[in-house]
Amino acid sequence: MDAILDKKESSGSTLLPMAIIGLLFFIFGFVTWLNGSLIPFLKIICDLNEFQALFVTFAFYIAYTVMALPMAKVLDKTGYRNGMALGLAIMVVGVLLFIPAAMTANYLFFLIGLFVLGTGLTILQTASNPYVVMLGPKESAAMRISIMGLINKGAGVIAPIVFTALVLSGFGDTTEIATDAQKQELSEKLIGPYLYMAVGLTLLIGLVKFSKLPHIEPDNDVQEGADGRSSILQFPQIILGAIGLFAYVGVEVIAGDTIGLFGANLGVANFASLTSYTMVCMVIGYLIGVTCIPRYISQQQALLGSAIAGSLCVLGIVFSSTEANGISEALIGWSEIPTVPNPVMFVALMGLAHALVWPSLWPLALDGLGKFTAQGSALLIMGISGGAILPLIFGKLSQSMGDMQAAYWIGLPCYMFIFFYALKGHKMRSW
Repeated sequence: MDAILDKKESSGSTLLPMAIIGLLFFIFGFVTWLNGSLIPFLKIICDLNEFQALFVTFAFYIAYTVMALPMAKVLDKTGYRNGMALGLAIMVVGVLLFIPAAMTANYLFFLIGLFVLGTGLTILQTASNPYVVMLGPKESAAMRISIMGLINKGAGVIAPIVFTALVLSGFGDTTEIATDAQKQELSEKLIGPYLYMAVGLTLLIGLVKFSKLPHIEPDNDVQEGADGRSSILQFPQIILGAIGLFAYVGVEVIAGDTIGLFGANLGVANFASLTSYTMVCMVIGYLIGVTCIPRYISQQQALLGSAIAGSLCVLGIVFSSTEANGISEALIGWSEIPTVPNPVMFVALMGLAHALVWPSLWPLALDGLGKFTAQGSALLIMGISGGAILPLIFGKLSQSMGDMQAAYWIGLPCYMFIFFYALKGHKMRSW
């Protein structure tokens, strides 16, 4: 994919822009995977069932669907640097909304804050992902995105641990919190961490605003493969890619954000930090991507392997015993990390299984779009709505069946579609 770099700004190394984008990916990860700890936390202080608690993911991820195209238009006018600064400013507003939410323990306020946070992240994601793809050869794009994914998921490992240390410390067994006074005291412990987060995001606005971030955009001429087509809808690889991302983000969020609920239901003591288990597995997956793509495996092969491994994890979740800890004992028993029941460990291993879907799918879906690349990127960002809708369906299934373990069946058709896209969908150039 050809790219045009502004001559004045592209004379230096790409190290600085990659460092800045890496810092933004850390923020993506920290804010996004904090939801995994927020869900069981808000379930306690707001007296929610599983379905209601998963509106956390709905409010956060639906912002990507609602705001992706408007934010793409904003980027056209502001450019990457000003657009990223604007996205961070919107995130500051969302973070600050958590303060009145925590003071009142009002679930609606929390959901509004999450939607505003998601809106700010939308503009950052819309700018940063194609930026990383176009910063070098398309054959190694998955490797570059894998590096960003390492940073993103590394933040996902840290976020639940920080949340547990700052918010849940001193409360012992949170399942015994029953009185309104206890719930209010627990809720107000959110105020300090979110104030710190607002300050940090404000400092980042200054960094992005005044840094020499190069301007990168796709060539405005129609590229090879566009064939003079007049609409983004005429490119099957991007439409099917958006559906693939919808399926992937859905199972990614289910793996990262429901594992705490699942663990709490099974009586796992460290349920608030279980998202870290999934994130560690995803970090391992991204390390595989960085070291193996494209040297040992292609982006298509990585996608195929992810779909197969993810399907096997789903089968492991629904068929393994909640009374046995053998898998986690074998994998992490040598460390001081607490072991968990086998189905919970399989949920965490989903992170390893599908880690390479995002970095592999983006370059395959954007290949050959030419002047439609920006629209294609916005369309892929809209696919993130899978993180809003599929976990909510998961929650409804769990509630209606009375069996959260069986609700993980929802992941199988998602992985099957990703398998189809890896095998055939990304190669389609006409309907």
